[in-house]
Amino acid sequence: MSDEKRQSIVSRLFERVFPKMPDFFSLLAEQCQNVAQTAGRLVEFMETGDPAVGQSIRQDEHDADRIKIRNLHTLNEAFSTPIDREDIYRAIVDLDEIVNYCKSTVSEMEVLGLAPDKHCLEMAMHIKLGTDALVQGYSRLAKAPQAAAADADTARKAERRVEKNYRRAISELFVGDDYIHMFKRREIYRHLSNAADRMANCANTLHDIVVKMC
Repeated sequence: MSDEKRQSIVSRLFERVFPKMPDFFSLLAEQCQNVAQTAGRLVEFMETGDPAVGQSIRQDEHDADRIKIRNLHTLNEAFSTPIDREDIYRAIVDLDEIVNYCKSTVSEMEVLGLAPDKHCLEMAMHIKLGTDALVQGYSRLAKAPQAAAADADTARKAERRVEKNYRRAISELFVGDDYIHMFKRREIYRHLSNAADRMANCANTLHDIVVKMC
């Protein structure tokens, strides 16, 4: 047996016993980019009310599900991971939930016959800023994890701004006696608040990863 063939057999045996570690840094960064794309479309929808943009967000939700399933399958099959498995799992699931709430917001606005208002737009803009920070933070983990802590902070601040907008929106909403409209609109505000909550969860996971890596 030639040396080249012997090395090939040894290499295959080694890979079978110690499979190559998936690049979870790239997988999470890609998922973040897809979430930020949806958040950008959410802002556009709140600016225009364009049904075509709403349809794009619904398609994004289907794409996000495929990415989530792929990433979870990769995690389940991985022999080893560069960071804590639980942190990877939390990030995958919470990132997907942001997209789910963006889609729920748009779908229910259309079903309930509600047009975007200034509060929806403000909250969507802060969600977009927060998801952009997550893209930068998760993209930095592989080479500059310490720098990602500032991005986690930026995303958490964006979530707090959404919550302030939410409380202000609710205080203005519950004035008068059009209760049906009040409860319809409150559902929409709540979906946006939930999206921000999941964004904060992703930021907390990012910070946890940074602490463990550094």
